[in-house]
Amino acid sequence: MSAAVSASEVWLSFGLDRIPWLAARPFAGIPLWQLFASFIYIFLAFYVAKLLDYFIRERVQKWAKKTETKWDDLLVNLVRGPVKVITFVIFLHIGMRVYSWPEGMALFLSNALKIIVACSVTYVLLKSVDMLMGLWSERATNADNHEFSKQLLPLLSRTFKVFIVVVAMLVTSQNLGFDVTGLIASLSIGGLAVGLAAQDTLANLFGAVAVLMDKPFKVGDRIQIDNVDGIVETIGFRSTRVRHLDGYLVTIPNKTMGSATITNISGRPNIKTLMNVGITYDTPVEKVRRAMAILEEVLKPHPQTADLIICFNKFESTSLNILVVHWWNSTDFKAYLLGFQLLNLEIKRRFDAEGINFAFPTQTVYLKQDSEWKFNGTVPTPLNETGTKAV
Repeated sequence: MSAAVSASEVWLSFGLDRIPWLAARPFAGIPLWQLFASFIYIFLAFYVAKLLDYFIRERVQKWAKKTETKWDDLLVNLVRGPVKVITFVIFLHIGMRVYSWPEGMALFLSNALKIIVACSVTYVLLKSVDMLMGLWSERATNADNHEFSKQLLPLLSRTFKVFIVVVAMLVTSQNLGFDVTGLIASLSIGGLAVGLAAQDTLANLFGAVAVLMDKPFKVGDRIQIDNVDGIVETIGFRSTRVRHLDGYLVTIPNKTMGSATITNISGRPNIKTLMNVGITYDTPVEKVRRAMAILEEVLKPHPQTADLIICFNKFESTSLNILVVHWWNSTDFKAYLLGFQLLNLEIKRRFDAEGINFAFPTQTVYLKQDSEWKFNGTVPTPLNETGTKAV
């Protein structure tokens, strides 16, 4: 760059290059106006950075504290330092444009400033990963997934940080003038090879991440998946272990958990019971109505009854069927079994007292017997309808 700036860059010199005695008196080969301009840019870089920091601390940070979320507070604390550095570097970079630096020195200083900015941005991204992992860990701890989070989150944090550093190095190298096309191609081929070799491992890891983020269940929940029905004991990187109701331990790969249809039994708000109460066909209509009334009198007043439906819905082959749909206002299965046992005993006692008989599968067989007998000399043998001996 020449001692006198071009018309498009006059504003960078603050007009100092138009003052004759500053432009005509060089100091160590550098015009005085450039030295004065350098001090102005250093002053601006320092105090503008301090001013932005003061504004963030006194205004933005206080505003963030008034909100309920923690995200803005953490973000403000995160960007304070990098904002000062980047502001300082930007003013120095602008100030460099008014100097008559040797070409090699100018390139060196320009690249140094680019590296400082890249390091500041990379620092913000790395700290953002720490912030996100911390919030995720706190949320997972509150959701009773602390053990799983202790295993998974450090691995995810390191993976994201390595990715950020690699991308930052590639982008910075590209901005510094290096050709990174070959390096990117090598990384792509290597990543493809690693991905193919560890396909199942990665699928299980992503399945574990999906389970943690979506939270279809947690440790201690009873779930149903395919032909497995049991209690979740552990959630690991590779698999989830479920204790089957029969007692044996089932290990399910996380890639299956990530794509399967999972029924969370523990997630239901109540327990639904469907009963078909069958009474005999010879029961009069009045007693059918009385049976329905007894069912309502026993079930509806119970404190755990959330809802109830009772209906004489159909004629079965061996009984008059009364449909009972009951919702138990709790998910404690043991308490439900004990409570419903008492209700069933009371229903049985009331039906017996009213003389209402429960139906059970029966079969009526009609036999037709011929009165003719044929004497064979010893024992009379009955004949069937066709006239042959009955065997």
